Amino acid sequence: MWSLRQRRLTLAGQFLVLQLIVVAVVLAIVAVISLRQSTASFASDRGTQMRSVAENLANTSVVRDQVTGLDPAAGLAPAINRAVSLSGATDVAVADPGGIVMSSSDPRLIGTPAALGDSGVREGRGWTGDVDRSGRRYVAGHAPIIDDNGTLVGLALAEQRYPSVWARLTDAAGDLILYLGVGALLGAAGSWLVSRLVKRRTRGLEPHEFATLADHREALLHSIREGVIAVDTDGRVTMVNDGARELLGLDEDPVGRRVDQLGLPDQVASVLTGGTETHDVVLLVGDRVVVCNQRSASSRGEGIGTVTTMRDRTELVSMQSQLSSNLSITDTLRAQTHEFANQLHTISGLVQLREYDEVTSLVGTLTRRRQAISDAVTRRIKDRAVAALLIAKSSVAAEAGVTLTIAPTSSLPPLPQAVSADLTTIIGNLIDNAVDACKAGPDPSVRVDLHASDREVVLEVRDSGPGVDEEVTDAIFSRGFSTKPEVPGGRGIGLPLVRLVCRQRGGSVTVEPGPGAVFRVRLPVDLT
Repeated sequence: MWSLRQRRLTLAGQFLVLQLIVVAVVLAIVAVISLRQSTASFASDRGTQMRSVAENLANTSVVRDQVTGLDPAAGLAPAINRAVSLSGATDVAVADPGGIVMSSSDPRLIGTPAALGDSGVREGRGWTGDVDRSGRRYVAGHAPIIDDNGTLVGLALAEQRYPSVWARLTDAAGDLILYLGVGALLGAAGSWLVSRLVKRRTRGLEPHEFATLADHREALLHSIREGVIAVDTDGRVTMVNDGARELLGLDEDPVGRRVDQLGLPDQVASVLTGGTETHDVVLLVGDRVVVCNQRSASSRGEGIGTVTTMRDRTELVSMQSQLSSNLSITDTLRAQTHEFANQLHTISGLVQLREYDEVTSLVGTLTRRRQAISDAVTRRIKDRAVAALLIAKSSVAAEAGVTLTIAPTSSLPPLPQAVSADLTTIIGNLIDNAVDACKAGPDPSVRVDLHASDREVVLEVRDSGPGVDEEVTDAIFSRGFSTKPEVPGGRGIGLPLVRLVCRQRGGSVTVEPGPGAVFRVRLPVDLT
């Protein structure tokens, strides 16, 4: 294996071999073209010359006299030999009008049919072209021999055999060497430039290293549970792992498609194509709560898109909701314990003073007050969990010196258990937030208005505090945001949780800016 790695060509070497192959192919093409050009040039030049030789021979008076003589082979031989020596033709011959050779520079041809091809010389016309004789190719020139009476008495034939392929290539050797030199030079220069460019662009990595990196990347991306999705500057998905496809509910492979063509919720598509770095952005995708973090990707200082990681926090939000409810119950029990302890201390003091009538009167007053609070809530709120929460929160508010009242118009029927649990989380967080906001002001109060129709539950929590500035009406629902800088990191959980629960239910939560904050919640619910 080590020896194979040592013998493996580098990327630059592979490009060099490729360029040499290209040069070889170009050279072969040039050789074919040069061969064709050499053949065409030979046929044109020598064909014209062979026709001139044949016409000159046909117009010689000695030839016209001897062609009809008693011994044409001997009588025509001097003229034929002279034509061969002067023209450099391979064969020169004279044939009778029927095409039978009477005299030739090659005695073996005498008495044999001449190779006339498609020549029209027997019709009295001169001709130039190619003929085949004994499997060999010749360029030939033919001319008719006509006596003084205008009668065709013979045929003058001049032929030159085509040179071999090697000879024709040798004739074009100068061009071939030129083409070879230019091709080799361009190939070497191009190979060097390409190898340098590729090496710079690939940071010195070789092809097998690319394959290894790609395999490792695929294994890494598809092995992690968190979702990872990359989007280029044109809004097209360039990479996505299995976790992201599962979280986003993508059945088909989205690579190469635009984000706005994937059928994702507008808020999710906006985050994926936003192009800015974001941290812990909470999104609702179907029934999942997804936390997204996005970073910009760049290559050599130029932006190439974004990479977004996603984590499923559905179970965590559910646990956080339950924890919030438990903390609310704990605070309520603590407040009630404190209230009861104060009342017991008062009763104990009265007993020690033997003021038994006062004890009886105080217990009666406390009982009637508690009963009045319970009756005021349960008369309007029929859902037991919500009613119990409101009764308990009245004690928390009283401990903080805040008056908590239920609007006379409030009316809530029994709700499905899941809806009731989510509504108690919302009410508990909004009341706690309202009490905290107004308890430092004069005459602090919180008013809760709760009513339901067949299609939705509407909750309104109004406090007497300083209210919410208009510029932060949306920011207050972000995790970690707090208007109290003295406790950084300790707040900013309740309102984001309210928004999450509302969105999971397909509802909404809004706040009206100005003095005295008003939070309004709408939760779709089917009570028919």
